[in-house]
Amino acid sequence: MFKKIVDIWKLELKDKTFIYQIIFSFLSVIIGLVIFTRFLSFIEDRPGIIIPDPILSWFNPIDISWFTFIVMYSTVIIAIISLLQSPKALILGLQSYVLMLLIRIVAMYSIPLEAPATILPLIDPMVSEVGVGKLMTKDLFFSGHTATIYIMYLVSQKKYFRYFFLVATIIIAIAVLVQHVHYSVDVIAAPFFGYCSYRIMYLFHKKYNNLFKDYN
Repeated sequence: MFKKIVDIWKLELKDKTFIYQIIFSFLSVIIGLVIFTRFLSFIEDRPGIIIPDPILSWFNPIDISWFTFIVMYSTVIIAIISLLQSPKALILGLQSYVLMLLIRIVAMYSIPLEAPATILPLIDPMVSEVGVGKLMTKDLFFSGHTATIYIMYLVSQKKYFRYFFLVATIIIAIAVLVQHVHYSVDVIAAPFFGYCSYRIMYLFHKKYNNLFKDYN
């Protein structure tokens, strides 16, 4: 498999457009995450509203943080490994993810929410602590974890990986609700925004460059 991946990348790297796009994609992810974590700090200090959620009222929250992170980050690792075999899909996934982050910034800024009153905080080592000793609980509309894995499902080129990512999306969506980390509307809306991010980037590349001329 390793030799196959190397051969695929050697072929793709002959295309200057691909080189520019892969560099741009990784830089965008780094910059996007820095901006997003700073934005979370701002959101955490801003007052919001608690909205009624009949679905969360059906059950008491259960702390399953470790389970959620094992599923989440295992899925991310599997996605990276699988997408190394499809470099153009990797570019599309990274850029869709960055666009999704930007859409989340707009959404959270426009809809100031307080966390559900019954929340058991999900202490995410990647984004919950932003270097200021502050626990993030207002990372709400919409669910970034759910949207991220759904984007992996959309860009995946192998049927068995697509099934895996779809199941992982459902598991993560249920997990964050079980812990009352999100309102149900946050989770329900996440696949829609994930799809919009993916579709916008796909159509953009189809129209303005030939990078995806042979992409399925």
